[in-house]
Amino acid sequence: MLETSARLLELLSLLQVKRDWTSSELSDRLDVSTRTVRTDIGKLRSLGYPVDARPGVMGGYRLGAGTTMPPLLLDGDEAVAVAVGLGAVATRRLGVEETSLTALAKLEQVLPSHLRRRVEAVREATSAVPSADPPLDLAALGAVATAIRGHERFRFGYTKRDGGEGARHVEPQRLVSWGPLWYLLAWDLDRDDWRVFRVDRMTPHAPTGARFRPRMIPEDLVVEHVVERVSTAAWKYRARLLVHASAAEFAAKVVPIPVDIEVVDESTCLVEMGSDDPHLLALWLTQFDVDIEVIEGDELAVAFGRLATRFRRAAGNASAT
Repeated sequence: MLETSARLLELLSLLQVKRDWTSSELSDRLDVSTRTVRTDIGKLRSLGYPVDARPGVMGGYRLGAGTTMPPLLLDGDEAVAVAVGLGAVATRRLGVEETSLTALAKLEQVLPSHLRRRVEAVREATSAVPSADPPLDLAALGAVATAIRGHERFRFGYTKRDGGEGARHVEPQRLVSWGPLWYLLAWDLDRDDWRVFRVDRMTPHAPTGARFRPRMIPEDLVVEHVVERVSTAAWKYRARLLVHASAAEFAAKVVPIPVDIEVVDESTCLVEMGSDDPHLLALWLTQFDVDIEVIEGDELAVAFGRLATRFRRAAGNASAT
């Protein structure tokens, strides 16, 4: 039979790996009476662990969420995974580098030597490319998520693409992660329409406390709506192209960027797309290995001409073979 302190650690470990335990299941695993289980549960509660109890014949125990976070019990593999993960986060521009390093220092202070060596081995065997991603404001992200979960109207300051400042009042619907950025899909109360906002450009105001009934939008359309708004609504420059490939073939090449594709025949299609810069659009289109004719968009045609000159110059004498 385990000593009391060891038994408490074993009990805590069991509660952390399974959602619900009956009193008899715990007594069997710990080789003690159900009365001792109740006593040990009381000791865990006195240490700050919020253990919920369900009464009745089939009643039992569950580790719940508390107002403060109690110590977390990790096995060796879990401790190594957390340490490696914190180290990886600390090397990226996510806005939580300092917090990650503080948590990592606390964890490494109590890691046994053999686990510390495993963490060091992983670090020495891996490399990371520095990221230029914008920092992630966890406070803003948390405020948005809380408003969505509570169906609460949300006010925030917003920095536009041109640098202008404004205030928004919305009914937040869903958060969508795309690459390094987070976007909020919300019903804009001032504009009476759906809008998409970048979370890193938001400054949350105090909670409004005003509840709302969520508007119905199919889950499978949420991401599609955000991608479409982000990709196409922000275009400063648009062009119309004749693409010598089937509509299905070209659509597969440009996924997930939404473009307007019109079927001409089995081997050609008309495409409307855009960008902030005609040169960047021309450069991007060269990677698809299809013949393209510019129907509308003189700036794009000029950009293709400049690229052609550069490509010929880069090819040198190879162009004659």
